[in-house]
Amino acid sequence: MEKNPSVGGIQGTVVAVCVSELQGTAKRDIRRAELIENHGLKGDAHAGPWHRQVSLLCLERVEEFRARGASVADGAFGENLLVSGINFRLLPVGTRLRCGEVLLEVTQIGKQCHSECEIFHQVGDCIMPREGVFARVLAGGIIAAGDEMHGE
Repeated sequence: MEKNPSVGGIQGTVVAVCVSELQGTAKRDIRRAELIENHGLKGDAHAGPWHRQVSLLCLERVEEFRARGASVADGAFGENLLVSGINFRLLPVGTRLRCGEVLLEVTQIGKQCHSECEIFHQVGDCIMPREGVFARVLAGGIIAAGDEMHGE
């Protein structure tokens, strides 16, 4: 069950860990990855020393999108981490999220799609500009599907 961060704290579960080796290609769920401090997910084309090292998306928002008839796989919106139970768009920039050894800091809420992404062309909508958040990696480590994520 998704929680509002202002009521009872921030807590969720990682459902998918996704990467793409090349920019402009769909991300795929690899279930487990190493996050590198001030870089992002090892092997992900979007990782690097900038403010959008990791992208996060709420599973519940993806499920709502799927319920409207969209057939989208985990990672289809370009998210690195798909997490159940945390409504990321309610978190202010600067929020810190802990997942085992990994510590993330939210740096941006939403992102404009590049000339309306493939999903937008298929369905007429994309949730990443409204629902996705970006973070930088303050402390690296291994993250895997099933791991708990919480605010710090």
